[in-house]
Amino acid sequence: MKTHKDLKVWQKSLEFVTVIYTMTNNFPQSEKFGLTNQIRRSAVSIPSNIAEGSARNHNKEFIQFLYIALSSASELDTQIRISVNLEFLNKEKSKELLEELDSISKMIQGLIRSVKNTNN
Repeated sequence: MKTHKDLKVWQKSLEFVTVIYTMTNNFPQSEKFGLTNQIRRSAVSIPSNIAEGSARNHNKEFIQFLYIALSSASELDTQIRISVNLEFLNKEKSKELLEELDSISKMIQGLIRSVKNTNN
């Protein structure tokens, strides 16, 4: 691997951030500093932690940041579901988002396994 930019999971999660920002533009203005901000922060955290971890000197540190990215994905999953419950987001759109997020999470898990295997 040359840099984080070479990782498909980083590329995919970066694209997902744009989708999340676009989607939250339609949220109520009253949620600007609430759920909207929290969703965006969680989404941004995924590619950010992948990038930061890949720049570390040791695989153990990289894995730690990948777990943080995975945790952010779980947090985002919850926030998307809350958005549906509050009727800020329709079920059809949320299904698409959750499927994409699940795909990203699986890619992160696969990368964790791969990095762990290089340690053995």
